[in-house]
Amino acid sequence: MPISHRSALSAALALLATILPAAAQDVAMPREPQIGPRPFYLVDKMKDGPLKTQLAQCTGPFRKTDFSIGHRGAALEFPEHTRESYIAAARMGAGIIECDVTFTKDRQLVCRHSQCDLHTTTNILSVPELAAKCTQGFSPADPATAKKASARCCTSDITLSEFRKLTAKMDGFNADAKTPEEYQNGTPRWRTDLYANSGTLVTHDESIALIRSLGAKFTPELKSPEVPMPFDGDYTQEKYASQMIAAYKAAGIPASDVFAQSFDLADILYWVKTEPEFAKQAVYLEERYEKQGLDPNKPETWKPSMAELKASGVAILGPPIWTMLTLDEKKEIVPSEYAKAAKAAGLGLIGWSLERDGPLHKGGGFYHKSIKPVIDRDGDTLTVLDVLARQVGVRGMFSDWPATTTFYASCMGMK
Repeated sequence: MPISHRSALSAALALLATILPAAAQDVAMPREPQIGPRPFYLVDKMKDGPLKTQLAQCTGPFRKTDFSIGHRGAALEFPEHTRESYIAAARMGAGIIECDVTFTKDRQLVCRHSQCDLHTTTNILSVPELAAKCTQGFSPADPATAKKASARCCTSDITLSEFRKLTAKMDGFNADAKTPEEYQNGTPRWRTDLYANSGTLVTHDESIALIRSLGAKFTPELKSPEVPMPFDGDYTQEKYASQMIAAYKAAGIPASDVFAQSFDLADILYWVKTEPEFAKQAVYLEERYEKQGLDPNKPETWKPSMAELKASGVAILGPPIWTMLTLDEKKEIVPSEYAKAAKAAGLGLIGWSLERDGPLHKGGGFYHKSIKPVIDRDGDTLTVLDVLARQVGVRGMFSDWPATTTFYASCMGMK
């Protein structure tokens, strides 16, 4: 090819790269997952025993696995639901990557953990023309009255074009802030802002293009609206649920590659009725511990029962880690009655979320609360994961750092 033609082609490709959404551009991926030092650190911090010995001898090869699910991407170190976070998750071997789905003022779907989290996950309070559109603008802390700083900014407050003007940051806020800048400086100490100065927000459609290019599968979660529905007159919950599934059909994604999620059982049952192929592996996310006081060892608190969920068309249940575990008389971690009943009813289980409690030397937090008396070191992350995998029988685990689940699955010969 003549030099002039090559130059013209290079210029055209460069121009195309600026036109295409960032999420749709190709990403160079390693031949094998890059798991880094953290899994080995966790092994080193485990209690001595056969599992530690087995994992300590594991040096690979490591491979991508559907057991490893990128929770919001790789949210331990990267701003959640961003291009950078998704790419990091894929490079660590996540076979499935999550986009939490919500909608903008003009009914466009975007990836955010909550419809109203822009004030803690983006720089919106530093963009005056958009901060002015927030449901609740920034209100400073007042030590004299013990009042904490607050704000509330929702995707439904702004249009898609306005959403694109934002930059993602690590989720967090400073409740004692006197200024918007101080408020946005609240990343938990055990996370990091090293990779948070240029987080690229993505739409739902862009997440589909990106995750497909990364060779991973999809687990979109239909987030509960935080505005009254129908929104803006006629945007019903059913239209919202249908719109999310329609995006995968329009992109030519097979239903077998999609694990649609919702905390609302009505959404799951709607998909059972209207999208049976996608419903075959839709995930009903467990929330009855909040609404009904669910006790994982008291079946009378599970309404509907496991058998009733299965009979209604639910295929996979997605509970938090603590509901699936308990301690036996020897203070050993074992499956809870909840976990055993779910498996007996034929329900698949996907757990959430590994690596989200931060350091475990003080027993962990929400995710380990049913077994907190025996959690005293970071290495317990792998002990818990082993019980979930081999005794509970979860088919996959959400993780804020997918390298951990990739390492474990590869070392244990899991598919």
